[in-house]
Amino acid sequence: MSRFSSIAGAAATVVWNNAILPRSGLGATGRAVAGGAFGQAAVAFARASGYGVDELGLSASKVPMGLRYGALASVVPLAGYATVLSVPALRKRVPQGQTSRDLSGWVGFRIPVGTVIHEELVFRSVLSAMLGRYWQSTTARVLHATTFGLWHVRAARIAGDSVAATMLFTAVSGWLLDWLRRRSGSVLAPALLHLSVNVGGVVAAEVARARPVD
Repeated sequence: MSRFSSIAGAAATVVWNNAILPRSGLGATGRAVAGGAFGQAAVAFARASGYGVDELGLSASKVPMGLRYGALASVVPLAGYATVLSVPALRKRVPQGQTSRDLSGWVGFRIPVGTVIHEELVFRSVLSAMLGRYWQSTTARVLHATTFGLWHVRAARIAGDSVAATMLFTAVSGWLLDWLRRRSGSVLAPALLHLSVNVGGVVAAEVARARPVD
């Protein structure tokens, strides 16, 4: 592998999430399954290419550190959601959208598998390792963050959100998640933070919808 292959890998992830997976014809659950499988396939490819479990952030010896860092980081968004829901003026501002007909499916499977496992294995495990091998540390992190921003372009368009703002926000998020993975040595740490942010957001919206402020 080389610098070219690392950039090609980054480009392939963007194409996968913005073009291939959306055109697969699969429903939400099917896309989640495909995403989880894609993440595992990326790890298998990296292992076959000579990347070790430590390099990929998948070492069993780093699990305790990953749990520690992930749990501490997760306190921040969860405390934030709890604060927002407890203050009526803030709860009114929680984006609610439409009521989910399958909340348990979202928080119990599609977010954990289709978002967290999918993205953490692709980005914080494989892509982080690939870029870290062939680029200077700061450059590798910028490329990682930029790719994570581009990964969310289609989602922003579907939601009607600003593409530029979404890319900036997710790029910064990608930088933070990558830092957490490097700091802890384990993909588990960013995965726990990612899970708490996404699941917590969905649950907070449901609570705000079920208990509206007069």
